[in-house]
Amino acid sequence: MPGLIKGPALFLAQFAGDEAPFNSLENITKWAAGLGYKGVQIPTADARLFDLEKAATSEAYCDEIKGICADAGVQITELSTHLQGQLVAVNPAYDRAFDAFAPAHVHGNPKARQAWAVDQVKKAAVASRRLGLDTTVSFTGSLAFPYLYPWPQRPDGLIEEAFAELARRWLPIFDHYEDNGVDIGFEIHPGEDVFDGATWEMFLDACEAHNRCRINYDPSHFLLQAMDYLQFIDLYHDRICAFHVKDAEFNPDGRQGVYSGYQSWVNRAGRFRSLGDGQVDFSGIFSKLAQYGYDSWAVLEWECCLKSPQQGAAEGAPFIDAHIIEVTDKAFDDFAGGETDMDAIRAMLGTDA
Repeated sequence: MPGLIKGPALFLAQFAGDEAPFNSLENITKWAAGLGYKGVQIPTADARLFDLEKAATSEAYCDEIKGICADAGVQITELSTHLQGQLVAVNPAYDRAFDAFAPAHVHGNPKARQAWAVDQVKKAAVASRRLGLDTTVSFTGSLAFPYLYPWPQRPDGLIEEAFAELARRWLPIFDHYEDNGVDIGFEIHPGEDVFDGATWEMFLDACEAHNRCRINYDPSHFLLQAMDYLQFIDLYHDRICAFHVKDAEFNPDGRQGVYSGYQSWVNRAGRFRSLGDGQVDFSGIFSKLAQYGYDSWAVLEWECCLKSPQQGAAEGAPFIDAHIIEVTDKAFDDFAGGETDMDAIRAMLGTDA
């Protein structure tokens, strides 16, 4: 049965800052509500907006967070652990870059950094339960991504072992989420080991199709890979538990293709855009999600190399609202046949005994 998508909602991570109204949960939720958003997705790694340690241990703090959002007129859609999830699995080539996502006391110590990240992701499950949420969103991290291109030739078994290790790290986390009744929707994203449908299937198989292992659908990353992002919904709709509404454009030419030649975002063939400024077919996406009964939130994740975040946020709420489909109980040409009259049916078919 088709469902009704909820929204519009806003992922707060790209807007948090040190200046009002972006410097506290109270201020930023009022700002978001004033733009027409009905929900907010909260990043758990930004202490200006949310204290994950408190949320995992204090019912009173979670009540306070719910009260702040309710007073502003928005609901909490999900908690995000994107940055912490990334640190569950880091190839040594990325150690220095990803230390920036972790507190200083674990910098230069990959094992301590991973342990911190796992603890953080687990605490998000407890915090979500206290907040009355049943979904979080995250990244898988990456062990194999430096070996994305098959040159130089990869040693036999390297990819298989990478996904086996990824599963070994995530399965205990999934079990913890099962204990708390919460899903993890992974944003399938280049830079993660899980970046398309094929790698999603590899990960899901390695994780024994764990019930809590799910998808945060974001079409922008698929458009930039020249994938069929509508068919992706056909293939994996039963695992989609969250939805990032994010636009992008891909304009390959004689100089650039999918990899975009190390260029800046403005000069890349593939780049993220504000809603409506890119090439993503959102009418098709909202139709597919409605068809398959997706009834959770449509959350704007804003990233654009041209437009200001304030303009992008202001335009995003009405854009999402205009695309949400109010599903019908029956098609316009359905008719009520009344009680079954088998004699009449046989007469219509010419199959009278």
